Amino acid sequence: MKNYITLSDIDHVETIIREARSLKSKNPSSKPGKGKTLGMLFFNNSLRTRLSTEKAAKLLGMEVMVMNADKDGWALEFEDGAVMNSDKAEHIKEAAAVLSQYCDIIAVRAFPGLKDKEKDESEHVLNSFKKYASVPIVNLESATGHPLQALTDAITIQEFNKAVRPKVVLSWAPHPKALPQSVANSFTEMMQRLEVDFVITNPEGYDLAPHVRNGVKVEHDQEKAFKDADFVYVKNWSSYEDYGQVLNVEKNWTIDQAKLKNTNNAKVMHCLPVRRNVVIADDVLDSENSIVIHQANNRTFAAQAVLKRILECRKE
Repeated sequence: MKNYITLSDIDHVETIIREARSLKSKNPSSKPGKGKTLGMLFFNNSLRTRLSTEKAAKLLGMEVMVMNADKDGWALEFEDGAVMNSDKAEHIKEAAAVLSQYCDIIAVRAFPGLKDKEKDESEHVLNSFKKYASVPIVNLESATGHPLQALTDAITIQEFNKAVRPKVVLSWAPHPKALPQSVANSFTEMMQRLEVDFVITNPEGYDLAPHVRNGVKVEHDQEKAFKDADFVYVKNWSSYEDYGQVLNVEKNWTIDQAKLKNTNNAKVMHCLPVRRNVVIADDVLDSENSIVIHQANNRTFAAQAVLKRILECRKE
Protein backbone atom coordinates (compact mmCIF):
# COMPACT_ATOMS: atom_id res chain seq x y z
CA MET A 1 0.00 0.00 0.00
CA LYS A 2 1.66 3.21 -1.18
CA ASN A 3 -1.06 5.62 0.03
CA TYR A 4 -4.40 5.35 1.77
CA ILE A 5 -6.57 7.91 0.04
CA THR A 6 -9.60 5.86 -1.00
CA LEU A 7 -10.86 2.35 -0.30
CA SER A 8 -9.50 1.31 -3.69
CA ASP A 9 -6.04 1.42 -2.07
CA ILE A 10 -7.02 -1.77 -0.20
CA ASP A 11 -6.48 -4.80 -2.39
CA HIS A 12 -8.10 -7.44 -0.15
CA VAL A 13 -10.53 -6.04 2.43
CA GLU A 14 -10.92 -9.28 4.40
CA THR A 15 -7.16 -9.58 4.79
CA ILE A 16 -6.66 -6.12 6.25
CA ILE A 17 -9.65 -6.62 8.57
CA ARG A 18 -7.98 -9.77 9.89
CA GLU A 19 -4.71 -7.87 10.32
CA ALA A 20 -6.44 -5.11 12.28
CA ARG A 21 -8.22 -7.59 14.54
CA SER A 22 -4.94 -9.41 15.11
CA LEU A 23 -3.28 -6.13 16.11
CA LYS A 24 -6.16 -5.49 18.49
CA SER A 25 -5.87 -8.88 20.19
CA LYS A 26 -2.11 -8.79 20.57
CA ASN A 27 0.14 -5.97 19.48
CA PRO A 28 3.48 -7.32 18.20
CA SER A 29 6.71 -6.44 19.95
CA SER A 30 8.32 -5.40 16.64
CA LYS A 31 8.10 -1.70 15.86
CA PRO A 32 8.19 -1.19 12.07
CA GLY A 33 7.77 2.56 12.59
CA LYS A 34 10.82 3.03 14.80
CA GLY A 35 12.79 6.05 13.60
CA LYS A 36 9.91 7.17 11.36
CA THR A 37 7.65 10.21 11.74
CA LEU A 38 3.96 10.66 11.01
CA GLY A 39 2.89 14.24 10.30
CA MET A 40 -0.81 14.98 10.72
CA LEU A 41 -2.36 18.14 9.27
CA PHE A 42 -5.87 19.13 10.30
CA PHE A 43 -7.76 21.72 8.30
CA ASN A 44 -10.85 20.79 10.35
CA ASN A 45 -11.72 19.68 13.87
CA SER A 46 -11.08 16.15 15.06
CA LEU A 47 -11.19 14.04 18.20
CA ARG A 48 -11.32 10.31 17.39
CA THR A 49 -9.45 10.51 14.08
CA ARG A 50 -6.65 12.58 15.59
CA LEU A 51 -6.16 10.64 18.81
CA SER A 52 -6.68 7.15 17.41
CA THR A 53 -4.27 7.73 14.52
CA GLU A 54 -1.68 9.21 16.87
CA LYS A 55 -2.02 6.21 19.18
CA ALA A 56 -1.81 3.81 16.22
CA ALA A 57 1.41 5.43 15.02
CA LYS A 58 2.97 5.28 18.50
CA LEU A 59 2.04 1.60 18.87
CA LEU A 60 4.10 1.05 15.72
CA GLY A 61 7.04 2.98 17.21
CA MET A 62 6.56 6.17 15.18
CA GLU A 63 7.08 9.74 16.30
CA VAL A 64 4.08 11.98 15.65
CA MET A 65 3.81 15.67 14.75
CA VAL A 66 0.38 17.32 14.70
CA MET A 67 -0.52 20.68 13.22
CA ASN A 68 -3.84 22.51 12.97
CA ALA A 69 -3.15 23.78 9.50
CA ASP A 70 -6.05 26.23 9.48
CA LYS A 71 -4.80 27.95 12.65
CA ASP A 72 -1.10 27.27 13.19
CA GLY A 73 0.34 27.49 9.69
CA TRP A 74 0.41 29.90 6.77
CA ALA A 75 -2.70 30.04 4.60
CA LEU A 76 -2.06 27.69 1.68
CA GLU A 77 -2.60 28.34 -2.00
CA PHE A 78 -3.57 25.27 -4.03
CA GLU A 79 -4.11 26.74 -7.50
CA ASP A 80 -1.36 26.46 -10.11
CA GLY A 81 -0.30 29.77 -11.62
CA ALA A 82 -1.89 31.77 -8.82
CA VAL A 83 -0.74 35.37 -8.28
CA MET A 84 -0.32 35.24 -4.52
CA ASN A 85 -1.07 38.82 -3.62
CA SER A 86 -3.94 38.19 -1.20
CA ASP A 87 -4.25 36.19 2.04
CA LYS A 88 -2.44 33.03 0.82
CA ALA A 89 1.20 33.11 1.96
CA GLU A 90 2.50 29.68 0.99
CA HIS A 91 1.93 27.42 -1.99
CA ILE A 92 1.21 23.72 -1.63
CA LYS A 93 4.22 22.97 -3.87
CA GLU A 94 6.66 24.24 -1.24
CA ALA A 95 4.59 23.15 1.76
CA ALA A 96 4.24 19.52 0.62
CA ALA A 97 7.91 19.33 -0.40
CA VAL A 98 9.09 20.66 2.97
CA LEU A 99 6.75 18.40 4.95
CA SER A 100 8.10 15.44 3.00
CA GLN A 101 11.55 16.23 4.41
CA TYR A 102 10.23 16.22 7.97
CA CYS A 103 7.78 13.29 7.74
CA ASP A 104 7.81 9.73 6.44
CA ILE A 105 4.01 9.70 6.10
CA ILE A 106 1.69 12.70 5.84
CA ALA A 107 -1.92 12.39 6.99
CA VAL A 108 -4.43 15.10 6.00
CA ARG A 109 -7.96 15.99 7.10
CA ALA A 110 -9.82 18.50 4.91
CA PHE A 111 -13.61 18.75 4.70
CA PRO A 112 -15.58 19.96 1.67
CA GLY A 113 -16.83 23.51 1.33
CA LEU A 114 -20.27 22.16 0.29
CA LYS A 115 -20.65 25.09 -2.10
CA ASP A 116 -18.99 23.90 -5.30
CA LYS A 117 -19.69 20.23 -6.08
CA GLU A 118 -17.12 20.02 -8.87
CA LYS A 119 -14.37 21.52 -6.72
CA ASP A 120 -15.17 19.24 -3.76
CA GLU A 121 -15.27 16.13 -5.96
CA SER A 122 -11.88 17.04 -7.41
CA GLU A 123 -10.40 16.53 -3.91
CA HIS A 124 -8.06 19.42 -4.64
CA VAL A 125 -6.53 19.55 -1.15
CA LEU A 126 -5.82 15.84 -0.77
CA ASN A 127 -4.75 15.36 -4.38
CA SER A 128 -2.44 18.38 -4.18
CA PHE A 129 -0.61 16.78 -1.27
CA LYS A 130 -0.44 13.53 -3.21
CA LYS A 131 0.91 15.37 -6.27
CA TYR A 132 3.60 17.44 -4.57
CA ALA A 133 4.64 15.31 -1.58
CA SER A 134 7.33 12.67 -1.99
CA VAL A 135 6.06 10.48 0.86
CA PRO A 136 2.80 8.48 1.31
CA ILE A 137 -0.46 10.30 2.02
CA VAL A 138 -3.21 9.08 4.37
CA ASN A 139 -6.77 10.40 4.19
CA LEU A 140 -8.10 11.40 7.63
CA GLU A 141 -11.42 12.43 5.99
CA SER A 142 -11.67 14.41 2.83
CA ALA A 143 -14.30 16.19 0.78
CA THR A 144 -15.85 12.96 -0.47
CA GLY A 145 -14.62 10.09 1.70
CA HIS A 146 -13.49 8.77 5.06
CA PRO A 147 -11.79 5.45 4.30
CA LEU A 148 -10.29 5.01 7.79
CA GLN A 149 -13.77 5.22 9.27
CA ALA A 150 -15.11 2.74 6.72
CA LEU A 151 -12.40 0.23 7.58
CA THR A 152 -13.24 0.71 11.27
CA ASP A 153 -16.89 0.05 10.51
CA ALA A 154 -16.09 -3.16 8.63
CA ILE A 155 -13.99 -4.40 11.56
CA THR A 156 -16.81 -3.63 14.00
CA ILE A 157 -19.46 -5.38 11.93
CA GLN A 158 -17.30 -8.49 11.67
CA GLU A 159 -16.78 -8.55 15.43
CA PHE A 160 -20.49 -8.36 16.22
CA ASN A 161 -21.92 -10.29 13.30
CA LYS A 162 -23.76 -13.56 14.01
CA ALA A 163 -25.43 -14.07 10.63
CA VAL A 164 -24.13 -15.77 7.51
CA ARG A 165 -25.10 -12.72 5.48
CA PRO A 166 -26.21 -9.87 7.78
CA LYS A 167 -28.58 -7.14 6.72
CA VAL A 168 -26.93 -3.74 7.10
CA VAL A 169 -28.91 -0.52 6.80
CA LEU A 170 -27.40 2.94 6.38
CA SER A 171 -29.99 5.37 7.71
CA TRP A 172 -30.06 9.12 7.24
CA ALA A 173 -30.97 11.07 10.38
CA PRO A 174 -31.75 14.74 10.99
CA HIS A 175 -29.11 17.32 11.88
CA PRO A 176 -29.28 21.12 12.21
CA LYS A 177 -26.17 21.68 10.07
CA ALA A 178 -25.22 20.78 6.50
CA LEU A 179 -22.80 17.85 6.76
CA PRO A 180 -20.64 16.17 4.11
CA GLN A 181 -21.50 12.89 2.42
CA SER A 182 -17.96 11.61 3.15
CA VAL A 183 -18.71 9.02 5.87
CA ALA A 184 -21.83 7.77 4.11
CA ASN A 185 -19.96 7.52 0.80
CA SER A 186 -17.12 5.42 2.19
CA PHE A 187 -19.45 3.23 4.25
CA THR A 188 -21.52 2.54 1.14
CA GLU A 189 -18.42 1.65 -0.86
CA MET A 190 -17.14 -0.62 1.90
CA MET A 191 -20.44 -2.50 2.27
CA GLN A 192 -20.35 -3.29 -1.44
CA ARG A 193 -17.09 -5.15 -0.82
CA LEU A 194 -18.43 -7.28 2.05
CA GLU A 195 -20.82 -10.24 2.13
CA VAL A 196 -23.83 -8.32 3.43
CA ASP A 197 -27.33 -7.38 2.32
CA PHE A 198 -27.04 -3.61 2.17
CA VAL A 199 -29.83 -1.04 2.02
CA ILE A 200 -29.73 2.76 2.23
CA THR A 201 -32.70 4.63 3.65
CA ASN A 202 -33.12 8.40 3.45
CA PRO A 203 -35.82 10.97 2.71
CA GLU A 204 -36.52 12.08 -0.85
CA GLY A 205 -33.88 14.54 -1.99
CA TYR A 206 -31.07 13.01 0.05
CA ASP A 207 -29.94 10.20 -2.24
CA LEU A 208 -26.17 9.80 -2.35
CA ALA A 209 -24.34 10.28 -5.64
CA PRO A 210 -25.26 7.65 -8.27
CA HIS A 211 -21.62 6.62 -8.76
CA VAL A 212 -21.35 5.98 -5.00
CA ARG A 213 -24.60 4.02 -4.73
CA ASN A 214 -23.64 2.01 -7.79
CA GLY A 215 -27.00 0.25 -7.89
CA VAL A 216 -27.46 -0.15 -4.12
CA LYS A 217 -31.14 -0.11 -3.18
CA VAL A 218 -32.45 3.12 -1.68
CA GLU A 219 -35.60 2.78 0.41
CA HIS A 220 -37.36 6.04 1.27
CA ASP A 221 -39.55 4.28 3.83
CA GLN A 222 -37.34 3.98 6.92
CA GLU A 223 -39.63 1.51 8.71
CA LYS A 224 -39.63 -0.80 5.71
CA ALA A 225 -35.85 -0.56 5.37
CA PHE A 226 -35.31 -1.49 9.03
CA LYS A 227 -37.25 -4.75 8.81
CA ASP A 228 -35.02 -7.66 9.94
CA ALA A 229 -31.89 -5.48 10.00
CA ASP A 230 -28.89 -6.82 11.94
CA PHE A 231 -26.99 -3.52 11.88
CA VAL A 232 -28.23 0.06 11.56
CA TYR A 233 -25.58 2.63 10.75
CA VAL A 234 -26.88 6.12 11.47
CA LYS A 235 -25.49 9.23 9.77
CA ASN A 236 -26.66 12.59 8.52
CA TRP A 237 -25.57 14.05 5.21
CA SER A 238 -26.66 17.09 3.21
CA SER A 239 -28.28 16.86 -0.19
CA TYR A 240 -26.12 15.78 -3.10
CA GLU A 241 -28.57 16.80 -5.81
CA ASP A 242 -29.22 20.23 -4.25
CA TYR A 243 -25.60 20.27 -3.27
CA GLY A 244 -24.80 21.00 0.36
CA GLN A 245 -28.35 22.00 1.23
CA VAL A 246 -30.47 21.02 4.24
CA LEU A 247 -33.78 20.54 2.47
CA ASN A 248 -35.82 19.91 5.57
CA VAL A 249 -35.41 18.62 9.09
CA GLU A 250 -37.23 15.30 9.12
CA LYS A 251 -37.52 14.90 12.90
CA ASN A 252 -39.39 11.63 12.49
CA TRP A 253 -36.17 10.09 11.12
CA THR A 254 -34.45 10.26 14.53
CA ILE A 255 -33.46 6.76 15.65
CA ASP A 256 -35.18 5.61 18.86
CA GLN A 257 -36.10 2.26 20.37
CA ALA A 258 -39.49 2.26 18.64
CA LYS A 259 -37.66 2.28 15.29
CA LEU A 260 -35.72 -0.86 16.25
CA LYS A 261 -38.76 -3.02 16.97
CA ASN A 262 -38.91 -4.44 13.45
CA THR A 263 -35.18 -5.12 13.30
CA ASN A 264 -33.37 -8.27 14.30
CA ASN A 265 -32.43 -6.57 17.59
CA ALA A 266 -30.06 -4.54 15.46
CA LYS A 267 -26.75 -3.18 16.66
CA VAL A 268 -26.64 0.58 16.16
CA MET A 269 -23.53 2.32 14.85
CA HIS A 270 -22.46 5.93 14.42
CA CYS A 271 -19.06 7.47 13.66
CA LEU A 272 -19.41 10.12 16.45
CA PRO A 273 -19.77 12.83 17.55
CA VAL A 274 -23.54 12.31 17.75
CA ARG A 275 -26.20 14.83 18.72
CA ARG A 276 -28.32 13.05 21.30
CA ASN A 277 -32.08 13.13 20.81
CA VAL A 278 -31.62 14.71 17.37
CA VAL A 279 -29.75 12.01 15.47
CA ILE A 280 -30.12 9.14 17.95
CA ALA A 281 -32.25 9.10 21.09
CA ASP A 282 -30.89 8.44 24.56
CA ASP A 283 -32.89 5.22 24.80
CA VAL A 284 -30.78 3.78 21.97
CA LEU A 285 -27.37 5.28 22.75
CA ASP A 286 -27.59 4.12 26.37
CA SER A 287 -28.86 0.64 25.47
CA GLU A 288 -27.16 -2.64 24.64
CA ASN A 289 -28.05 -2.05 21.00
CA SER A 290 -25.50 0.74 20.79
CA ILE A 291 -21.95 -0.23 19.84
CA VAL A 292 -20.69 3.29 19.11
CA ILE A 293 -18.03 3.25 21.84
CA HIS A 294 -16.72 -0.14 20.74
CA GLN A 295 -16.72 1.19 17.19
CA ALA A 296 -14.68 4.24 18.24
CA ASN A 297 -12.13 1.98 19.92
CA ASN A 298 -11.57 0.16 16.65
CA ARG A 299 -10.41 3.41 15.04
CA THR A 300 -6.95 2.79 16.51
CA PHE A 301 -6.57 -0.66 14.98
CA ALA A 302 -7.86 0.35 11.57
CA ALA A 303 -5.30 3.16 11.47
CA GLN A 304 -2.58 0.86 12.80
CA ALA A 305 -3.21 -1.72 10.09
CA VAL A 306 -3.06 0.95 7.37
CA LEU A 307 0.10 2.62 8.69
CA LYS A 308 1.79 -0.76 9.14
CA ARG A 309 1.10 -1.68 5.54
CA ILE A 310 2.47 1.63 4.27
CA LEU A 311 5.62 1.27 6.38
CA GLU A 312 6.16 -2.28 5.12
CA CYS A 313 5.65 -1.16 1.52
CA ARG A 314 8.30 1.56 1.91
CA LYS A 315 10.85 -1.04 3.08
CA GLU A 316 10.42 -3.13 -0.08
